[in-house]
Amino acid sequence: MLTATKDLFLPTTVTGSWPRPSWHRGNLRRRPFSSGMAEVEYREQLVDAVATVVSDQELAGLDILTNGDYHLDDDLAGRSWFSYPLERLDGMAELDLEPAAGRSARPGTWLSEIIGGWKYPAVVGRVAPRTPLELAKVWRVAQARSERPVKLGTISADLAASVVTLQTDAYADDKRELMWDIAAILNRELRALAAAGCRVIQIEEPAIHGLAARGASDDVLDFHVDLFNATVEGLDDVELWVHTCWGNPGAQKVFPGDASYERSVDVYLNRIRADVWTIESKDNGHRELPLLAPYKGKLTKKIAVGFVSHRNLQVETPEEVAADVRLALQHVDADKLVLSSDCGFGRQGVPRPIALYKAAALAQGANIVRAELGMPVTEVRAADPALQIDVQQPAPALA
Repeated sequence: MLTATKDLFLPTTVTGSWPRPSWHRGNLRRRPFSSGMAEVEYREQLVDAVATVVSDQELAGLDILTNGDYHLDDDLAGRSWFSYPLERLDGMAELDLEPAAGRSARPGTWLSEIIGGWKYPAVVGRVAPRTPLELAKVWRVAQARSERPVKLGTISADLAASVVTLQTDAYADDKRELMWDIAAILNRELRALAAAGCRVIQIEEPAIHGLAARGASDDVLDFHVDLFNATVEGLDDVELWVHTCWGNPGAQKVFPGDASYERSVDVYLNRIRADVWTIESKDNGHRELPLLAPYKGKLTKKIAVGFVSHRNLQVETPEEVAADVRLALQHVDADKLVLSSDCGFGRQGVPRPIALYKAAALAQGANIVRAELGMPVTEVRAADPALQIDVQQPAPALA
C-alpha cells in the first residue's frame, strides 16, 4: 500500500545507512536495544545522533528519511548489518569466531580485508527468538523527531543466513529451513513495527538478483520469492520497499561489474510483494534502465532509481541528477519514479558532508525536473543562499 509516496511527485530519499558522527561511540554488543537505552551515555549519544541524521536529511530536502542505521554497532564495514538479528537468536553460538561463509576476495584488496575481518556466530541448534530486535522502538526514536515519514530497514532472511556456518544437524546444508525460521522471526518483528505506526518498511538485499545473475535455477529463485513474500506477510497497511544493489561493505562492489538485473526484473516487478523496488543505477552509468522500458505504462510498483553513487566521493551536481532523471523518464513513468542513492552512505563509506550534499543534489535535481514538468518544487534549505554557514558576498565590480 502506498502510504508515504502516494501523493509525492518524484519523491527523494536515500537507501538507509548514513555516516556516523565521530562522537557516537556507543555499541550494543548483543544487548537489547532497551538495555543500551537504559545507559545514560548510550541513550544520549544514540538519540542525539538520530536527531542529527534526521536534521541533515531534512536540511538536504529529502521527502522520505531514514534513521541512519545508528542502532547497528559501528563494526568493520557494516558487519552489524548482518549480525544485529543473528546475535539475538537462540541456536547461535555465543562467540563470533566463524568466517563469513562462502565469501572471499583477492588478497591485497580492501574487500579482502573486510571479508577476512568479518566473523559471525555459528548455528549450533534450531534458531528461535531470544532477544527482541525492538525495531518499533528504534523507529520511534527517529520518527518522533520529524513530521516526514522515516523509512526503517532490515536485512532479508536469506542474506542474513548466507554468512553463517552450520555446526548442527538441525538444518540441511542448503539452509532453506534456516532461512524460513529467520523469516518467521523477522515477520513478527516487522508486524510489531507496522503496528507501532511505521509507514515505510524496507527489506534489504534479498538474494534473488544476485542468485539470478549467477545463473541460479528457477527452483532456487522460486524458493527465494516465496521466502521474501512470507517475510512480509500481513504487512498490508504499510508501504513496503525492497532494496537491491551489488554490494556495499566499505563502499565496495561485491559482484562483478557486468552483474545484471536482467533475469530478476520481472521477478521483482511482478512476483515480489512490495510497493517500491530500489535499484543500483548511477554507479553503472544507468546502463540497465532500458530493462524497465517494456513495463512503462504497466508498472504496478514504483521504481527507486539510484541517482547518486555511494562509492564515488565526487558529489553529483543538481544538473547532473536532473539529466539522469530525464533519462530515467524515458523508461519509467513519472508517477512511478523515486529518486534515491545507489546504496547507503554509512558502514565506512563516504564522510558525512559528502552524504549531505549528495542528498541535497538529489532534492535539487528533482526540483529542476519538477519545474520543467509544471509540478510543485520542494524546499531545499541546504541550497538557500541566505542560510549558508558563511554567506558569500557578491564579487566586487570591476573598475
